Amino acid sequence: MTFRPELLDELLQGYENPEDLLGNEGIVKQLTAALVERCLNAEMKTHLEEQSSEPASEGKTARNRRNGHSKKTIKGEFGQAEIAVPRDRHSEFEPIIVKKGQTRFNGFDDKILSLYARGMSPRDIQAQLQDLYGVEVSAGLISNITDAVEAERKLWQNRPLDALYPIVYFDAIVVKVRQDGRVVNKAIHLALGVTLSGTKELLGMWMTQNESAKFWLAILTELQNRGLKDIFIACVDGLTGFADAIETVFPKTTVQLCIVHMGRNSLSYVSYKDRKAVAADLRLIYTSSTENQAEQRLVEFAEAWDKQYPTISKSWMNHWGRIIPFFAFPAEIRKAIYTTNAIESLNMTLRKVLKNHRAFPTDDSALKVVYLAIANIAKKWTMPIQNWKAALNRFAIEFEDRFPL
Repeated sequence: MTFRPELLDELLQGYENPEDLLGNEGIVKQLTAALVERCLNAEMKTHLEEQSSEPASEGKTARNRRNGHSKKTIKGEFGQAEIAVPRDRHSEFEPIIVKKGQTRFNGFDDKILSLYARGMSPRDIQAQLQDLYGVEVSAGLISNITDAVEAERKLWQNRPLDALYPIVYFDAIVVKVRQDGRVVNKAIHLALGVTLSGTKELLGMWMTQNESAKFWLAILTELQNRGLKDIFIACVDGLTGFADAIETVFPKTTVQLCIVHMGRNSLSYVSYKDRKAVAADLRLIYTSSTENQAEQRLVEFAEAWDKQYPTISKSWMNHWGRIIPFFAFPAEIRKAIYTTNAIESLNMTLRKVLKNHRAFPTDDSALKVVYLAIANIAKKWTMPIQNWKAALNRFAIEFEDRFPL
């Protein structure tokens, strides 16, 4: 729909600066209030006309008709505006555009949720809405709006899953939560699947303070109960008992330690001046063409660095059985597995969101923020991950007996 230039000129006559248009008493607010009132009056007219065509109901001696107006203040991106809501004598009118009890215009709650999903605290959101729209909202209102997401999160957490995800990355982020009068670190574990079409999908998230094989078994059993029947490759970060739990629930799944996590953990032992050299020598290991070549390069790494950093080669040797599956795959699948941008970019965004929260009051509040942030991030997950077509063709060959027709 377009407006005639003459109409716009007439509306804008006398308005000389942006404040006149968008300010507290600007034309945008006035037009919004006028249009809402016009819609409400049209709704009332329709309501009365429909009633007049119906037979008179028992107990009502007079026809229903208008009975003045009541005042209501609504909030929105235009700011705050007072509107007149028509009333009927029988108090049966139910407005649609601004429902009874509604004080926020459509989309305003989404604006609050969007700011919350980006890591803003209730106090920051209050200030932002005041600065942008001149709207005062209470911390209680923000809490009520975001709390309403909890039911949505639980439905999401229990939704059915696909039967097959060729690759699933398991990782965790650490959050601080108040518990028993003190602040403790807790991990929110994430399962990020890659669908057959190559797009990313977060399968679920779980919070715990202490990991155990029993905990991992419960997570994997939950995924199985929600419909997940097979995973070709599970990429994990070396959490105790996790690989064994995966092989218990999904015995055909290949468990691969995340190379990025291995490298990062290794560099945590290294002084700043040696990091570049150590990282380069580690890269020679995981970019080897074959398992034998990788093993030889690990030996060479140990000879070069064990005197200064003996823990690194020892760690790689201890985990070697979970690293070598990587070398059994062709280049296409290696690139798909190694491209941990899938989980790393997610974690980077989540850390930006979480840095504004020093400590969450409850577990649910932390899960709520992460859920909203992920819902925001997932809007961009529309394209397949890097090298996916080539990897999928190889999956069809490597896992021919398990690949869906």
